[in-house]
Amino acid sequence: MTDSKPSRLIAFENRFDRMLEPLRNFTPTIWLFTAATAVGDFGMLWHFVGIVRAVADSSRVNQALILSAAMGIESLILNQGIKRFFKRQRPTVKGDSRFKIRKPSTSSFPSGHASSAFFAAVVLSRWSSPQAVALWFSLAVVVALSRVVVRIHHASDIFAGALIGTAMGALAQIALNLA
Repeated sequence: MTDSKPSRLIAFENRFDRMLEPLRNFTPTIWLFTAATAVGDFGMLWHFVGIVRAVADSSRVNQALILSAAMGIESLILNQGIKRFFKRQRPTVKGDSRFKIRKPSTSSFPSGHASSAFFAAVVLSRWSSPQAVALWFSLAVVVALSRVVVRIHHASDIFAGALIGTAMGALAQIALNLA
């Protein structure tokens, strides 16, 4: 009897999904993950973070502009490049009915929310204190996890998105160092 990789992946994703079920039945986490998914749309959370940092300290205006431009490039690469190679179906078309979320227009793999969240966390870490870095990555984890909780992504989608976003963020860091 041979255990194939795809069946192990499906089994892992099913276990991960079942593990998250209690979060789908608890009103505060329903609110949290609905909000996290919504603010993760189009990287809005991260653009907002850049704006707030710039308003708090005008010397950060350039950082906010760099972050937004870099996120645009990351989104273009992920959504118009990488996602087009994979046409993975989402676990549901509109997500779990307990959550009011926007219906996605792209394929499931990899997660754009996870990618942009980890990309932004890496880029923001360049300009941030250790405490802020912990906050950026905590927010990135919540945004990424929200996509599985609301049942619009598979677990492997968010893990791949997080890895891709982290790698692209590291490349952006290198590019910023060279500029």
